Amino acid sequence: MYEHLGELLTVLLTLDEIIDNHVTLKDHWTMYKRLLKSVHHNPSKFGIQEEKLKPFEKFLLKLEGQLLDGMIFQACIEQQFDSLNGGISVSKNSTFAEEFAHSIRSIFANVEAKLGEPSEIDQRDKYVGICGLFVLHFQIFRTVDKKFFKSLLDICKKVPAITLTANIIWFPDNFLIHKMPAAAKLLDRKSLQAIKIHRDTFLQQKAQSLTKDVQSYYVFVSSWMMKMESLLSKEQRMDMFAEDLTNRCNVFIQGFLYAYSISTIIKTTMNLYMSMQKPMTKTSVKALCRLIELLKAIEHMFYRRSMVVADSVSHITQHLQHQALNSISVAKKRVISDKKYSEQRLDVLSALVLAENTLNGPSTKQRRLIVSLALSVGTQMKTFKDEELFPLQVVMKKLDLISELRERVQAQCDCCFLYWHRAVFPIYLDDVYENAVDAARLHYMFSALQDCVPAMMHSRHLESHELLLDCYDKEIMDILNEHLLDKLCKEIEKDLRLSVHTHLKLDDRNPFKVGRKDLALFFSLNPIRFFNRFIDIRAYVTHYLDKTFYNLTTVALHDWATYSEMRNLATQRYGLVMTEAHLPSQTLEQGLDVLEIMRNIHIFVSRYLYNLNNQIFIERTSNNKHLNTINIRHIANSIRTHGTGIMNTTVNFTYQFLKKKFYIFSQFMYDEHIKSRLIKDIRFFREIKDQNDHKYPFDRAEKFNRGIRKLGITPEGQSYLDQFRQLISQIGNAMGYIRMIRSGGLHCSSNAIRFVPDLEDIVSFEELVKEEGLAEETLRAARHLDSVLSDHTRNSAEGTEYFKMLVDVFAPEFRRPKNIHLRNFYIIVPPLTLNFVEHSISCKEKLNKKNKIGAAFTDDGFAMGVAYTLKLLDQYQEFDSLHWFQSVREKYIKEIRAVAKQQNVQSTSQDEKLLQTMNLTQKRLEVYLQEFELLYFSLSSARIFFRADKTAAEENQEKKEKEEETKTSNGDGPESTVCADPVVK
Repeated sequence: MYEHLGELLTVLLTLDEIIDNHVTLKDHWTMYKRLLKSVHHNPSKFGIQEEKLKPFEKFLLKLEGQLLDGMIFQACIEQQFDSLNGGISVSKNSTFAEEFAHSIRSIFANVEAKLGEPSEIDQRDKYVGICGLFVLHFQIFRTVDKKFFKSLLDICKKVPAITLTANIIWFPDNFLIHKMPAAAKLLDRKSLQAIKIHRDTFLQQKAQSLTKDVQSYYVFVSSWMMKMESLLSKEQRMDMFAEDLTNRCNVFIQGFLYAYSISTIIKTTMNLYMSMQKPMTKTSVKALCRLIELLKAIEHMFYRRSMVVADSVSHITQHLQHQALNSISVAKKRVISDKKYSEQRLDVLSALVLAENTLNGPSTKQRRLIVSLALSVGTQMKTFKDEELFPLQVVMKKLDLISELRERVQAQCDCCFLYWHRAVFPIYLDDVYENAVDAARLHYMFSALQDCVPAMMHSRHLESHELLLDCYDKEIMDILNEHLLDKLCKEIEKDLRLSVHTHLKLDDRNPFKVGRKDLALFFSLNPIRFFNRFIDIRAYVTHYLDKTFYNLTTVALHDWATYSEMRNLATQRYGLVMTEAHLPSQTLEQGLDVLEIMRNIHIFVSRYLYNLNNQIFIERTSNNKHLNTINIRHIANSIRTHGTGIMNTTVNFTYQFLKKKFYIFSQFMYDEHIKSRLIKDIRFFREIKDQNDHKYPFDRAEKFNRGIRKLGITPEGQSYLDQFRQLISQIGNAMGYIRMIRSGGLHCSSNAIRFVPDLEDIVSFEELVKEEGLAEETLRAARHLDSVLSDHTRNSAEGTEYFKMLVDVFAPEFRRPKNIHLRNFYIIVPPLTLNFVEHSISCKEKLNKKNKIGAAFTDDGFAMGVAYTLKLLDQYQEFDSLHWFQSVREKYIKEIRAVAKQQNVQSTSQDEKLLQTMNLTQKRLEVYLQEFELLYFSLSSARIFFRADKTAAEENQEKKEKEEETKTSNGDGPESTVCADPVVK
């Protein structure tokens, strides 16, 4: 009876603690009372009658006093127990007081022995009830057993705090001191202070021992689960039936005890940290989360084998009842054998008979309560020997546990307290991600988080609990996405990219340095159930990769092959079944598209550098780690994509671009400063050519360069000659691009015709179809096939001479009398080449420096531009007459020999600094000579494209023929303007 009274007081205590800790409830209650004051001023606005307000306020005050002030327990124990009409006086009943005190001490003796032990079951809850009973005893009888009061407080050393429910933690010392201030004065301050110090010490020690506790319980629970599987999977033998039931009973109880111990550690530690407002270390959080997983593992073990457990429980209860009946039968025989029947002995005998009758039936809670009450009477007068009573008590305790096994396991494994400790979840997920080996434990944690849902469902208002559930669901899923799923997606994508681009060495992936995580384990997990959904990690990551690869492929279709390879790698490495994008994939590698270059030809020729021999364009500078290149294959693939018609359009765009550039070219050559210098240089060369072996002096070109620089420079430090050189290079780049277009067209045509076995002997499919007499549709198809083959054969056999067209369209205008100022161009080529060589050497030297701005290793656009311009002006012979490159070669060879001669002289003097200077001078001269040689070779190659390698006789003959054609075509009409119409239609 006293135990049940203690349970009731525990419930009242819990209600008080919940209300004291519920800050939101108190705040909203205050706001509600303020609202009532507003109602007082204008009751009609709220549709309330004024006379009903005062009774309602009184009711609220009564409700506040009874419930919301946290005085439920106090109001219960302060009731008037004595009869006011002179009846029964409870407080003056010494026998009842002594019986009450004795029962409390007896219950406490049983509880104290078990507290903190591995076999502890529900002693903590009983201890709370004992403290409530002790306060009730004091309130009624106003007497305190100082020794027993100290004993109650000494329990705080074992159990510094007890979790009543969820995050509500209860401190026995605070409760006893607050409810019994008179008794608290009997103790010295040091004793009370020591309890609080011990609480802090307990928390520190628990934090330090958590890791060891996790390891120990991991071994214990794993061993227990193996025993469960072993016991429940083997068939029961009839000769070992009783022994097997005993073993099963012990294993079931052991599982419950582990669950109780683990649950107690988790709740006490977490709630102590929260109550004492102390920060929890990451190590402690990880350890506590491991314990939560073990707790749910125990529950899942019982659930997974629930059918066998349920079957076993019914047999075990019968077996335990049989053992109890045997013990009671022995005691009953002992009572009956005594012939002296007193009233007390008859009561004992009746109690034993009642216990027997009650045990013969199902083990319900009511029956077990009756048996407990009956045995409390039946064990009087030494009816049981000491060695008989203890086994009976053990059996009855086991019977209680086994009969309520499912409910007790469920109660101990309930993790609804996690709702108040959601801050640990992100740390837990980070740990799971870092230690991917234990990915499967996610199921246990989400099962624990799911335990919070039933408590929310108990909300009285439908809208309220739906709002709570939605907020909780969103919060958990956001944390999961941020701390696990999104990180996993990005890591998988990064791994796939780095694996596909291994050749670029973008990252140090040495597993001995950076470690290695097997993320594939996450994809072997079964979907995790949470709320009304299943969280499929494999599907989430697959969807992310599919979406990312699809979107990025739409942005850059030429990357389709890379993403296709990444899809295959994801399947091989992680087992992810990817969805094919089914985009209009650009299956041809074409770099920059011809259409883009055509529309932005002015930007292209300024940003890209041409290489004559390899016939490629290389990007001048880039913000990325790589430079874009364009070669014949890219152009051919682009032509294949857009069709061969794009070639003529590209030439027309280039023609329009060249018109603008030649206009600037003409302006520069017409400038008085430039024209006067050029005329002066021509006159000078004519005067000294006989003396100088018909070679243009190197010094004269240097002097021209210096003179131009004196005219002024741009903010970037460029002279007018530098800008003119860039103009020539851009014209040459445009011609190089035209050359590449032609080569790309031939390449595309040859690829298209490569499946035709013999180009010289192509059969007519139309004739063959006619011979066979096939249908009209087949004949039409054969005719189309013959047309296509004819086009391909013609295109592959010959290509359009775009260079000749661009020369023919500009040359007449360049050579007109009104453009006589352009005839001086050949004399500016020597200073231009000198300027180009200096620029080229500067660019190549920057390749070895960290700052790569302005670095380049090729710029053959200049040679193409010079060759093209000389052809338009018909000045190859004039330029060759300068013998400029021979002059340069002789000049540098002479200087190199002079330096070598000085080195031989100075080598005897052993002046190291002077020798080093001479070595550097010699290297510089050799570099300059080499650059001039390379330019000479490039220019010679470029002249071949414009048929500038002809002999003088061939040139003269061709010139006469063109003059006759011009006279015939022009007649006596007006002069045509420079390039007014497109060249290709």
